[in-house]
Parts: sequence; C-alpha cells; structure tokens
Amino acid sequence: MTTKPTVKPNNPMFSSGPCAKRPGWSVDALSAALLGRSHRSGPGKKRLQAVIEGHRKLLNIPADYKIGIVPASDTGAVEMVMWSMLGERGVDIVAWESFGMEWLKDVTGQLKLKDVREFTADYGQLSDLSQVDTDRDVVFTWNGTTSGVRVPNGDWIKADRKGLTICDATSAVCAMDMPWDKLDVITWSWQKVLGGEAAHGMLVLSPRAVARLESYKPDRPLPKIFRMTKKEKDGSIKLQADIFEGATINTPSMLCVEDCLDALKWADGLGGLSALIKRSESNLATIAAWVDQSDWIDFLPERKEIRSCTSICLKVKDPWFTSQPQDAQDAMLKTLVKMMDDENVGKDIGSYRDAPGGIRIWGGATVENADIAALLPWLDYAYATIKAQGAKAAA
Repeated sequence: MTTKPTVKPNNPMFSSGPCAKRPGWSVDALSAALLGRSHRSGPGKKRLQAVIEGHRKLLNIPADYKIGIVPASDTGAVEMVMWSMLGERGVDIVAWESFGMEWLKDVTGQLKLKDVREFTADYGQLSDLSQVDTDRDVVFTWNGTTSGVRVPNGDWIKADRKGLTICDATSAVCAMDMPWDKLDVITWSWQKVLGGEAAHGMLVLSPRAVARLESYKPDRPLPKIFRMTKKEKDGSIKLQADIFEGATINTPSMLCVEDCLDALKWADGLGGLSALIKRSESNLATIAAWVDQSDWIDFLPERKEIRSCTSICLKVKDPWFTSQPQDAQDAMLKTLVKMMDDENVGKDIGSYRDAPGGIRIWGGATVENADIAALLPWLDYAYATIKAQGAKAAA
C-alpha cells in the first residue's frame, strides 16, 4: 500500500506494558480513591480485600487458594516465591523468552541452586514441555510477553505431581483460560491485561504451596518484603495470613487500588473472563487474517497453537528486507515504529529490546478490535514507503 490511510485508531496505545486503559476510561474513574487514609484502616483493608475477591471471582480461582497483593509488580511476586520456596527439591526451569531467562539466571546465578535442569528455546519457539518433570519444582511463564509464545494447555503437568508448578502468568491471566488445578503458584500484575497502573503484584498460592512455605526453611536470608511466614509461640512456622486478607507487606498506592477496582468492575460488566478471552482472541484473529494475505509480514511464532493473543509478535519476511545488512534492517524497523508514533496511530509497537527485531502489538482485552483493524493499513503503508525509499536509494 502506497496510499496513506485516512482512518486512525481511536486509541493508538498498543504497548505491552503498561497496557491500554479500558475503553472509556478517564481520570474521573478514580474520584472515589481512598487518598490520605491508611491502607491499614478499616476502609483501606476493605478496598484491598475487594481487589483480592474481585480477581477470585473474575478468574474463577479456587476458594482454598490464597490471594495476596505484593510489592514490585509481577517481578516482585516471582522473586518472593523463588527465594522463599526453591531448594527443597530439584528445579526445572522452562524459558523461551526474556523473562523466563531472567528467572533462570536468578535461580542459577543468585540462588545458586545446584540441581537445576534448563529447558530453553529460541524466540518464536516453545520448549519441549514433555521433557519437564513435575515431580520436581517447575518455574515457567505461561505467556512469553517478549516472544509472543504461549503455553497451549496444562496437559503436560501431572495431577499427582510432587513438585510445585510456579507460573509467571502476568500477560496471560484475564486473556487465557488458566488450569488452576495444575498450578501451585501464579503471579501477575495490574498493568497488563486489565490495563491497571504499575508497581503492584498479585500472588496466588495453592494449598500445596502454603504447605511448602510452612514446612521448608531455605538456607538463605530473606529480605522483609519476601517473608510470607512467621514463627508462632510454639515454634511452628505459619503463613502470614493477613497478607492474603488485604494487609499488604508494604504501603500500596490507594490510587492504583481504585484503578484496579475500576478495571475489575468493567470486566464484570462485559461478562467476566469469557468475554475478556473472546476480546483478546478476536484481536489475534484480526491480525492473523491480515498476516495471511500479506507479502511482507509474518508471526514470529510459526506454530499457530502457541501464538499469544496478548503480546502479538511479528517479523518481516519480505526477501528484499531480509537480504539487507542487519544494521539496515534495524534502522528500517526503527523508522517504521517512529512513523507509527509520529502519525499517532500506534504507540510503542517495537519488539522488546532483547527480542529479534520486529513489531509487537498488544491485543489484550482493553484494546478495541476496531483499533487493531485501523492500525494494520498504516503498517502496510509505512513498510511500503520505507521499502520504496530503500530501493530508490540503492538505484
């Protein structure tokens, strides 16, 4: 396409985190925020408990699973768990993108655990999950935000497993159906699929995970913000239950809490989890239809069943482009991303800094399908313009 499109997305925000706010959002949605009050006050704890129970209802989290709000976003939640629980038995780390690789580095380089097996794969691929032993502890991401690859199902996890499955699900919850019975620790953050504000993490523990915390003491010091248990008068170690009842370890932003409650209310009004999943899958389907007819763009993940419906990662397949030197390819992609930004049609759509060069479009539930559809002709136009300029310069 060489003709400049005329229709623009109503909301050009396609960042993979922080993600687009829910449709119709304005700062007025935060007018009832409990500002100037302690988060430990009665009303403060009630707001925090509402966030916990709102997620339980939306995501169909089992009643006997504990849900807590923890510091430092999804990263903080994952680190809390790894430092507090790992080392009781061997660990299998499954990594196929940047964040999974970070967890691998932490387990081997910081925790320095000895009995660790690595199952890694390149960007766009998924590790061989059939090789994972769930009688060992397993650490993995459900959805690779930086590679656009998701786990298709939980069939590879044994129901009678002896280890814990520790799942970083930050760009999967609210967009994909999570098999809670196969997961023992689940983490995410507000700024992903529900478009909430940053810095707060969500941590879910199965009864098996709670039992691990109360029975295993790691041979390492734990910072205060990582401690989830306390010593009772009788010498036993018990879960700090109040963390999972609205009493946070550190001070949360009550403004962010109000924003999260607003997002949960919006999701409930849509029809709950099934409606959120449908919106995300519809966005993926629109991009897939465009890719199918394109002669220049393709998905980074080749296998259809592992393609993410949230962090949708694309690569340029045009032979003219791939024949160019790498620095030239990088420069053209930067130009394309800048064109989308300058035209105010697609913000923050470049691939993650550690990932192969390409385009990453957030397709989570807060993104309207009409905005996705309006973005795609602009991408065609931008690439055609860049290609024509490159061919002219080479002539």
